[in-house]
Amino acid sequence: MFQRKEPTMPKSKYQDIYQDLKRKIESDEYAYQSLLPSENLLIQNYSCSRNTVRRAIGRLVTDGYVQTMQGKGVRNIYRPIEQTAFTLGEIESFRESALRNGQTPATKVLLFTELSADETLGRRTGFAPGTELFYLQRLHCLDGIPLIMNHNYFLKESMPNLTKEIAEVSIYDYLEQTLHMTIVSSRRIMTVEKISEIDEKYLRLNAEEYNCMAVVSSFTYNSDGIMFEYTQSRHRPDYFRFQDHAVRKPPQAHERTANHYSL
Repeated sequence: MFQRKEPTMPKSKYQDIYQDLKRKIESDEYAYQSLLPSENLLIQNYSCSRNTVRRAIGRLVTDGYVQTMQGKGVRNIYRPIEQTAFTLGEIESFRESALRNGQTPATKVLLFTELSADETLGRRTGFAPGTELFYLQRLHCLDGIPLIMNHNYFLKESMPNLTKEIAEVSIYDYLEQTLHMTIVSSRRIMTVEKISEIDEKYLRLNAEEYNCMAVVSSFTYNSDGIMFEYTQSRHRPDYFRFQDHAVRKPPQAHERTANHYSL
């Protein structure tokens, strides 16, 4: 699924504004339920266009930080979640999530190899048979506690010089800062599966206490519409948390959709 293209505008500018407003909201500089500065004041403060401010605010709305109110402004609706674990939400690297939540991340690469997708792997990952891939097994820890066992499949032609050293820091940082790739969207499927011997070993799980775990399969795309990553993340169940922000359509929208399909 691809989003409608919007008029071209300075991407880095709106991202900077988004990050700055997000930081101020999370640090309580803008108190819960208070109104953000007016649109005109934000334009003046950030020396940018109205569209750039609106795009930054739109992303805050999507991420559940603010709510726009017709004729009133933009209200801060962010409520911090007690952070005892990795929280799955927006597209961000493990390292980014950890640092944002004041935690110490560590990633250990257990396996780094290359392979060619066969039909079985192709059906599971979405990569066409014959596609050259990097396959990694990575263990993610927060504050010394192993939380996630990742099985990563990366499209080799998108990052031919990927190394184990890069993978132990941040692959997304490498893709965005060094290769200048734009990561756009990720389709995720969440399931509950039996714990494997690898999970039990590296996540320090007692199979008698936990025999199942949360598994998140992600299919991630760049701005060219190319799927460059399939990852299966196997999460330690006693630390897993999922966060989402859903918006309900007005009843009239549901009625219009129903009428459309009845024609």
